[in-house]
Amino acid sequence: MSKFGLGRGLADLQQEMKNIPDISALTGVGRVVVKQIPLVQIGANPDQPRKTFSDAELAELAASIREKGVLQPILLRAVSGRPYMYEIVAGERRYRASKLAGLAEIPALVKTLSPENAMEIALIENVQRENLNAIEESDAYKNIMEKCGYELADVARLIGKSESYIRNIMRLDTLPTDVKEMVKRGDISASHARAIAVAADPSALAKKIISENMSVSATEKMVKNSGRRTTSRAYTTKTIDADAVRDIESRISAKFGVNVKLHEKRGGAGQIVLSFATRTQMQELVDKLTR
Repeated sequence: MSKFGLGRGLADLQQEMKNIPDISALTGVGRVVVKQIPLVQIGANPDQPRKTFSDAELAELAASIREKGVLQPILLRAVSGRPYMYEIVAGERRYRASKLAGLAEIPALVKTLSPENAMEIALIENVQRENLNAIEESDAYKNIMEKCGYELADVARLIGKSESYIRNIMRLDTLPTDVKEMVKRGDISASHARAIAVAADPSALAKKIISENMSVSATEKMVKNSGRRTTSRAYTTKTIDADAVRDIESRISAKFGVNVKLHEKRGGAGQIVLSFATRTQMQELVDKLTR
């Protein structure tokens, strides 16, 4: 079964949204039903990955909307217990620009979606359109992993990027607030920020990068020669010696009656593997673990 609630429906929905070039061409046509929804009935998605909207870009889009209207419907889901009837899943920029343009209604496709489904779609739309700055992208991955229980591999499959890419972006979450603001403003690049994320004093290094207009390669060399945070993965080494590993394996094996292997990785992560030889032994192990 798919990890994601939408499964094949997500692909269908993406295709459906992509095939809506002009609201005027869709009135009463096909299975896609687009409605004119009053703006006062619509609220923003609190889990919207994109937090920053350029005033200049919104003004430009608002001018286009006044002249040509909204060419692509936004995506909404019905909600209850809120001061509004619909919540934006995709298209908040069009919604904001429409308000700025003085519109009373906006064309929208209304779908029945769970909060998890809505988060998936919002993340996909923003990442594929490259709408997010690196900090917003990092926060979005962290948010969907915490709220939906996703692992790194799940997010990688969802957005079509590698696990290493997501892991590197999420390193930015460890940066102090002032450095994150520098990244959002474009004072330093995401590559600079990733390089200094493991440093003992990222704020000082970020200021040095700006004042000396340092390249990414120069920044990486500087970080290599500077102190690292004691919590960085590169700083942490294996801490369990061989005798302790054997003792842990022996105690767990005695408790559950199966072979046990402990694998510790750099940074303190790892696995404890319990091996069974027969289906009966597996069932006995399951019973013991869930008792």
